[in-house]
Amino acid sequence: MLKNYLSEEVVQRRHKEFQQHKARTESVLSTRLYAPSNSPLQYPIQGFKVRPKTPPSSQYATPYSLALHAEQRSNYTVFLEVSKGVLKTVIPAGGAQVQGNGKSRLMMESSSLETLNELLADVSYTSTVYHIHIGDLASFQFEDHEAVFPVTIKQPQPPVLYDMGTDINSQVTITTKTFLRYPEINRLLKSIRKFYKDIEVIIADDSFKPEKITGDHTKHFIMPPGKGWFAGRNLAVSQVTTKYFLWVDDDFQFTKLTKIEEMVRVMEANPELDVEGDEMEGGCLSKFRGGFHSLPGYPQCSVVSGVVNFFLAQFFMDGLGSLMVATCGHVSIGHSGSIRHKKTNYQSFRHPGKADQKSKLHHTFFKNNLKCL
Repeated sequence: MLKNYLSEEVVQRRHKEFQQHKARTESVLSTRLYAPSNSPLQYPIQGFKVRPKTPPSSQYATPYSLALHAEQRSNYTVFLEVSKGVLKTVIPAGGAQVQGNGKSRLMMESSSLETLNELLADVSYTSTVYHIHIGDLASFQFEDHEAVFPVTIKQPQPPVLYDMGTDINSQVTITTKTFLRYPEINRLLKSIRKFYKDIEVIIADDSFKPEKITGDHTKHFIMPPGKGWFAGRNLAVSQVTTKYFLWVDDDFQFTKLTKIEEMVRVMEANPELDVEGDEMEGGCLSKFRGGFHSLPGYPQCSVVSGVVNFFLAQFFMDGLGSLMVATCGHVSIGHSGSIRHKKTNYQSFRHPGKADQKSKLHHTFFKNNLKCL
């Protein structure tokens, strides 16, 4: 047992992290629901999942929990049919007949409703195709009644858990991207170290003539020149090993209100959150403006569509609809503004002209299927 090699403190932290992982990945849509017997057929209407090509004898083969609720008859016959798997039930000892056991169409017949329901309760499904996430539709028939319900065939994903450690330095990494702005990035680093001496800072740099950036807990990655902001963000974030990363622009400055611990506290209290930002960055896109409602227990924080430039995240237009985002007014960061760069031609890259803008709009229009910005 791995836990035998770990301290109880680490075991407890992992347990807490796993509970938050479940809170992030599970919802009421994972709950198995059963249709009431206003129809004589009882069947799952939601939440039935199986592993791909997992045999019924495995612990992962879950029974359907099917049942028939019908008036007295001399005989009861039901049919089950699927298209991407096979159905099995127990072999009856007597008083019942089963045809198609281990095939895609299963017939069960008995003069005893109790016996038939015992057979139905033991029906299991095994997919015959391998796919990490696909579905099947099962048909359940009795006389003139028919019900169709979904079966989710999905390969379970192992949880991704992070040991939060005991302080902010093991919980958060600060990431940024710089280009031809060494006075700004050095000023940012100085402000960070004023409040966080030991937190790790990762800098992606695609300047044409890189200058050396040194310091404890500072990693400086030199990129091919002029690769751009998104390439730099991808590089910086790819080097993060903590649960959270804090993204900042290189011309930001930490102040006494830049309290990373507060951001972590909000994220930990709301484990379904993916991104948390401050109110200064309400968003460049009109659809990002404004909040929907406050977070439970944090009236100064609002659920929003997205934030930019200053945010704590787990991992951007691509996340809209898949990332849960909040913005908080009690945490902020300063913006120092750019210093004039007479010799670096920085402004020509910051504002490259209409051709570049047209290319970006084309890319966004196509990639994100947008109608307007």
